[in-house]
Amino acid sequence: MQIEISANKRTLEGTGASRRMRAAGRLPGVVYGGDGAAQPIELDHKDLFYKLKMEAFHASILTLNVDGQSEQVLLRDVQMHPYKQQVLHVDFQRVNQNQKIHMKVPLHFINGDIAPGVKLSGGMISHVLNEIDISCLPKDLPEFITVDLSDMTAGSTLHFSDLQLPERVEIPALIKGDDQPVASLIAPRGGAAAGESESESA
Repeated sequence: MQIEISANKRTLEGTGASRRMRAAGRLPGVVYGGDGAAQPIELDHKDLFYKLKMEAFHASILTLNVDGQSEQVLLRDVQMHPYKQQVLHVDFQRVNQNQKIHMKVPLHFINGDIAPGVKLSGGMISHVLNEIDISCLPKDLPEFITVDLSDMTAGSTLHFSDLQLPERVEIPALIKGDDQPVASLIAPRGGAAAGESESESA
């Protein structure tokens, strides 16, 4: 998904300037990294606020257009007002297409309703994680990772090593030997295997 953001260079900085900017429906931010110097920018608050509601906005390479010049960036930080529906500041990082990036991407769970541990044993699936930290080149960045739950039985757990990753996508934690759980199927009280044994004898 191609997501574009329009911004302007920001020349005035400081608390007073930021306050006036927000009062005018604008939002202060900064883009940094790569070969260029950090550049303060300002954006349309309403536009960015609604883009932040998009899951893909947080896990995609974004096209940032600053005064007519486009560059590829990642959203790196968002500061929200403690109680208002207001974004206070955003940080973007420039992307080098030849360098791997580390990014948190969401997990999309599928086929939980047909898992044997659910259908036969009446178990419940618990999502241990809802996102995962991956490493890849920018061109290989997936919007999400699919987690297939169709083979889960009562009491079983899916780990990082069980995930089907897109090509050229790695899980840094797994490379270091940290095979964390992603989802587990919790058996009902009173013996999870009851439903399974009945189905086997039928």
